[in-house]
Amino acid sequence: MCRHLAYLGVPVTLHELLHAPAQSLLVQSYAPRRQRHGLVNADGYGVGWYHPGRPRPVRYRRAMPMWADASFAEVAQVVPAACVLAAVRSATPEFPVDESCAQPFTCDGWLFSHNGRIDGFAGVEEALRREAEPAVPDVRAPVDSALLFGMAVRLWRRGRPLAEALAHVTARASALSPGRYNLLATDGVRLAATARGDSLYVRRTGEAVVIASEPFDGDTRWRPVPDGSLVTADAHGVVIRPIEEVVCTDPLSSAT
Repeated sequence: MCRHLAYLGVPVTLHELLHAPAQSLLVQSYAPRRQRHGLVNADGYGVGWYHPGRPRPVRYRRAMPMWADASFAEVAQVVPAACVLAAVRSATPEFPVDESCAQPFTCDGWLFSHNGRIDGFAGVEEALRREAEPAVPDVRAPVDSALLFGMAVRLWRRGRPLAEALAHVTARASALSPGRYNLLATDGVRLAATARGDSLYVRRTGEAVVIASEPFDGDTRWRPVPDGSLVTADAHGVVIRPIEEVVCTDPLSSAT
């Protein structure tokens, strides 16, 4: 359906992260290697990053293929960032190719992306909408992923940690519909992701950590994330746990 990645570490330019690698996100927009559903990701893309001294992330989105945006490719060469979340989109047929549907979505200090789909969305939309934060503009985007973001925002605003909220959204959505729920988020300090239904990898070096739908280079430190897992990464390391384990042990799991 899509490809996405998140980076946390020493500042790099957006070009170094998204364009320069041999199997970069740019290449994945037209020739993904590990994508289980769909062949190209030409229905829009987006990049979000954190700028020092700015409380909320900067976001850039387009409804065009990433490879067609020569202006961003040039600007990316001079924009450094220490935390980035980016995605390329393959639109689910029932949803429009529109900039509002391109991810990442953002609210307050968070960035969020969903790689996957909600099967039978019309039948579960009302139930999901009841659990989403309605006042957030991106939640009103005409795409299924927007409601998953709205559910995450609602939990974050109620004090749940970044990763645990993603685990709960994945578990709740999976209980309603057997879709694909690879979620990815950051608050600028840490990264979190779920693997459910599509590929996910993590790579940690001495200077940075990356979570991505697929490796963007030949580095042997890339590790596949088992399906059904939650990944948390920050300056202290990477932790991978089963989603169900997190949901069952979360002391806030009874809250709504």
